[in-house]
Amino acid sequence: MNNFAEKLLIWFDRHGRHDLPWQQERTPYRVWVSEIMLQQTQVATVIPYFNRFMARFPDVRTLAAAAEDDVFSHWSGLGYYARARNLHRAAKIIVEQHDGVVPTTIEQISALPGIGPSTAGAILAQACNQRHPILDGNVKRVLSRYYGFTTWPGEKHTETQLWNRADELTPDKRVADYTQAIMDLGATLCTRRNPRCGDCPVENDCAAAATGQVHVIPATKPKRGLPTKDATFMMVQNSSGQVLLVKRPPTGIWGGLWTLPEVPPNENPAQWSHRVLGVALNESRTLPPFRHTFSHFHLNIKPIYSISTQRGHVMDDGAYSWYNLAETSKLGLPTPVKRLLQQLDNKETS
Repeated sequence: MNNFAEKLLIWFDRHGRHDLPWQQERTPYRVWVSEIMLQQTQVATVIPYFNRFMARFPDVRTLAAAAEDDVFSHWSGLGYYARARNLHRAAKIIVEQHDGVVPTTIEQISALPGIGPSTAGAILAQACNQRHPILDGNVKRVLSRYYGFTTWPGEKHTETQLWNRADELTPDKRVADYTQAIMDLGATLCTRRNPRCGDCPVENDCAAAATGQVHVIPATKPKRGLPTKDATFMMVQNSSGQVLLVKRPPTGIWGGLWTLPEVPPNENPAQWSHRVLGVALNESRTLPPFRHTFSHFHLNIKPIYSISTQRGHVMDDGAYSWYNLAETSKLGLPTPVKRLLQQLDNKETS
C-alpha cells in the first residue's frame, strides 16, 4: 500500500465517518442511490432525503414500479431533478435487463443513465470493495492540492492528470474504506475554504501546503456572468380552492415535474389564460417577484394570482390538472413552485 493511502486509512479509522446511513446494510442499491443523491449535494442535506427514499423505495423493483410523480415527490427540494429521472429510468432497466439485480461490473453499471465514471467507481468500491478510482469534487480538490496542480480541475488535460493520480493512489486492499476516506478528507478537512491543514494526515507531503498555495489551489472555474431569464407564473385557483398545475416535458429544466402555468413572453396573462387554458381570470393581482438561481442562469419569477369561476378546457389535456393544495405534497414540485403554493395555502396572496 502506498504512503498516501496508508496515512489516509490510519486517519480514517480514527476520524472518518462510519455511521452514514448508506454504510449500514451496505448493498449496491443503497450505495447507488446515495451516490446519485450526493452528486453536487452535501452529506448533511442528503441524509434525511436518503432515509425517506429508502423507506418508500427499499429495493430496485419497488423503485422501478413506482409512478414518476411518487419518485419526484420524494426528491422534491433536493434539486438537480435529472438525477431522480435517471435513477428511475435506470431502475426500470435493471429490472428489465438484469433481473432486478444492480449490475456489479464497471461496464454494465456505467451504461446506466446518470452514472459517470466516478460514480460507477464509487458504487463498486463502496458496495463491492472493487478497486476503482474515483474523482468527485472533493477528490479533485484533495489531489490538486497534494500534487500542486495550479490549473482548474475541470480543464481536460488537468482532469486527465488527476484521473491518473487517483488511479495510482487507490490501493488494492480496503478499497471501500479508502474511497470513503478520501471523500471524507475533502469534505471535512481539505475544504474549499478554511482547510484544516494542521489536522490533515498527508500535510507533510502536500505540495500546496509546502508552497503556501492552499488557498489558491485548486484554481476556480473561469467566471462567466450568469444570464438572466424572466418567467410569469399563473397561480390560478378555482371556486373549489383547487390550483391549476401543468406537468413539464420529460426533458429540460424541471423535466417531469409539476409547475404553475407559465405565460409566454410578451403575452397578456388574462388573454393567454382565456385562449390557452379556457379560464377567465378574476381578481388578478401580481405578487412580489423573486429570483431562483440555477447552476447556469438566474430565473426572475413574477407570480400572478387569480381566481377563476371556470374549470376551463385544460382537463382535456393530460398535461394540466386541478389539484387540492393538500394533494400537492404528493407531487414532484420545484422549490420555487412549492414556495408559492405554501403562500397560497397560508392565504398569503390576499
